[in-house]
Amino acid sequence: MATHTGTEPEDETDEVRAAATDRLTTFVDAAVAIALTLLALDLPVPTGDSTDAMLGSVSAHREEYLAFALSFVVIAAHWRAHHRIFRHVRSLGTRLTSLALTWLFMQVLMPFATRVITADGAFAPRFSFYALVQVLASASFALIIREIRREHLYRTDVPPRGLAQSLVRSICLAAVFGVSIPLSFLTTSTVAYLCWLAAPIVLTIAGHVQRRASDT
Repeated sequence: MATHTGTEPEDETDEVRAAATDRLTTFVDAAVAIALTLLALDLPVPTGDSTDAMLGSVSAHREEYLAFALSFVVIAAHWRAHHRIFRHVRSLGTRLTSLALTWLFMQVLMPFATRVITADGAFAPRFSFYALVQVLASASFALIIREIRREHLYRTDVPPRGLAQSLVRSICLAAVFGVSIPLSFLTTSTVAYLCWLAAPIVLTIAGHVQRRASDT
C-alpha cells in the first residue's frame, strides 16, 4: 500500500505556483509580441514612381519610422527587464499578478501612444501622453519588484542582486520620463527629446553609485 508523506501536498503546491508563474511569463511574451507586431503594421509604406520619389516619401515619414524604432527599443527593454526578474520568481500573489497586468497594459498601449506622438497637433500633449505611458510602465515595474521582495516571492533565501539593480533602473526611468513632461510644455521639442536621451547617462551613473555602495 502506498503511503503519503506530509511533504507531498507542499511539493504539489510549489509545482502549481511555478506553473502559474510560467503561464504569466508565456502570456507576457505573447502580448509583447502582438504589441511589436502592431507597431510594424502602423508603419506607412513609401510610395513613388521613381527612386527620388520613394526616398522623398521615406523622408516625409521619417518621424513615424523613428517613433517605431524608439518604441521597439523601449518595449524590448521592458520585456528583457521582465524576464530578468521573473526567472527568479517562484510564485505569484494576487497583488503581484495585478501589478504585472498593469505593467503589461502599458506595453500593449505603446503602439497607440506611438501613433499619438507622430500625429498632427500640439506637441506637448502628444509628447506627454507617450512619456506618461513610460512613467506608468516603469513605476508599475518598480512596484512589481517591491512586491517580490516584500513577500519573498523569489526562489532563493537571499534576494537576488538583480532585484535591487532593476528597482533603481525603473525608478530612474520613471523620473527621467516624468521630468520630460513639464519640459515639453515649458521648452522646445528638442529639449524635451534630449531629456529622453539623457536616460542612458542617468542609468549609468545610478548603476555606478549602486555598485560602489554595495562594495562598501
